[in-house]
Amino acid sequence: MKRSIKSLVKFLLLVLLTILVTVIIFHRMRPPKDNRKYSSLKAVEPVPHVGDAHNELLKKTRNKYGGKKIDWHAYDQMKKDLARTGNGEHGVPATLPLNYSEEMKESLYSVNGFNGLLSDMIPLDRSVPDIRHSDCKKRLYLENLPSVSVVVPFHNEHLSTLLRTAISVINRSPSHLLKEIFLVDDSSTKDICKKPLDDYVAKHLPKVRVIRLPKRVGLIRARLAGAKAATGDVLIFLDSHTEANINWLPPLLDPIAEDYRTCVCPFIDVIAYDTFQYRSQDEGKRGAFDWELYYKRLPRLPEDDKNPTEPFESPVMAGGLFAISSEFFWELGGYDPGLDIWGGEQYELSFKIWQCGGRMVDAPCSRVGHIYRKFAPFPNPGIGDFVGRNYRRVAEVWMDEYAEYIYMRRPHYRTIDPGNLTEQKAIRRKLNCKSFKWFMTNVAFDLVKTYPPIEPPDFASGSISNAVAPELCIDAQSRSPDERIVLTQCDTSKKNKKISQLFSLTWHKDIRVKGPRYCWDVANPSDKAPVILYQCHGLHGNQLWKYDVNKKWLVHGGNPRCLDADLSRKTVYVTTCSVNSETQRWIIENVNYKELEKWDLSDT
Repeated sequence: MKRSIKSLVKFLLLVLLTILVTVIIFHRMRPPKDNRKYSSLKAVEPVPHVGDAHNELLKKTRNKYGGKKIDWHAYDQMKKDLARTGNGEHGVPATLPLNYSEEMKESLYSVNGFNGLLSDMIPLDRSVPDIRHSDCKKRLYLENLPSVSVVVPFHNEHLSTLLRTAISVINRSPSHLLKEIFLVDDSSTKDICKKPLDDYVAKHLPKVRVIRLPKRVGLIRARLAGAKAATGDVLIFLDSHTEANINWLPPLLDPIAEDYRTCVCPFIDVIAYDTFQYRSQDEGKRGAFDWELYYKRLPRLPEDDKNPTEPFESPVMAGGLFAISSEFFWELGGYDPGLDIWGGEQYELSFKIWQCGGRMVDAPCSRVGHIYRKFAPFPNPGIGDFVGRNYRRVAEVWMDEYAEYIYMRRPHYRTIDPGNLTEQKAIRRKLNCKSFKWFMTNVAFDLVKTYPPIEPPDFASGSISNAVAPELCIDAQSRSPDERIVLTQCDTSKKNKKISQLFSLTWHKDIRVKGPRYCWDVANPSDKAPVILYQCHGLHGNQLWKYDVNKKWLVHGGNPRCLDADLSRKTVYVTTCSVNSETQRWIIENVNYKELEKWDLSDT
């Protein structure tokens, strides 16, 4: 009997052990949970047995564009470019001939915001400098890459800059990848944008097609019109005054071939509006915004700096220069067609790319030059505050509770009718898009450090007068970029004081003009360097200032120099700080002594 019980116990133990082993094996064979992190720079691997449509399309994309990686450089073309000589070649500053017409120069400047006459003196197929990181020259990309449709919207663009855009794309793109270029005419009124453009395209540019829109619809809908006509696997949007650089295309396409839901932006270089010099803007920063939806930039992350040629993630795009798969663009509904003219479209598309399962990267080895106009030549088309309306649409559809931070700074946005949002909200539901809090936590996680939703109080504000001549105040004059600040007679009005004499020493530790987002900036290292206005960036450097309450000094920079004045000439500048200089003492109208006591220079 005892032996029977003993045998039964052994049998039961054996059964339990078998069940336990089976459970463990079964558990290990189960498909893993989808714990993918979109912060990874590597392509997402398909998750087995999940049946996810994205994974199926990802597999199909990999099969289509997979294969070995190769060197895509067009060495013959590069050799020919190196041998070129002439005005503006290799991106050096160009010059006008001695007998040029000043009247013609000013006429073209006024309608373009850049030196159009000089553009006409530069070859349409000019060479540009290869200013990429040296390791870009060694990078390999997939042998099989998707085909491309390039969309270039324009309105009254100068003909030579528009043609140079198209020709640079043709000359520096592998011909079998470039399917077509659409120049989308947003109802231009210039004669030069009509028959002369059509004639040149018909004779010289077989891959280029001009799309004429019967009425002005604005930049956003013009891009949509080009995208609807496109037949390429990938859409690339460019502005109408750009120049593609050496081997610019494969770095844009390679991440998309790896994952069709990746949007890729090139590095945007600067083409000077006055000389057409081609130069680097910088070696890359991440796109961001403040809570008035001004475009800002954040430093690259330390891990990105370790691999300077590797694509790195960016929260938002700068604007009109990017590549995206046609499939993903239309999966997202394209641009919101309810957005008017321009403004807010880069945020709308960036937010929904990230929130709806995609990712966005900047590709350091793809570079495109862009003319930043001296001024915007096109007036408001007479439809009111279209930018404010666009921002309200973006905020209401994508920003959830964070929209309140926009309205706190721009209360009048609450009263703007954003139009019908039904379709846009339906797209968000259909794609099961994530919340804006998820975006702020996982993608733009460090934005709030530089641009907090609730800003700390200013250190000081109001007018700034010289202690020796208190009747003279610092004046930003017309409050325009690159303009020097000067001394003028103080406005003593109690109400409606002259705005150009009102400043704030903000928690960013910069001095801002009231109204436009321009800051005091000193880039010149020489003695008696002028103080100019420059777009605020909140990153210290040339815009770092501190007020020394005891000495009444306004101290600039990490290598301190003090604000000083030539009272007879009514000019201001920075120079070596000196306790013996009376003119270095400044009186600020309102000083927040409590906040100044908290001043911490540890992060400067």
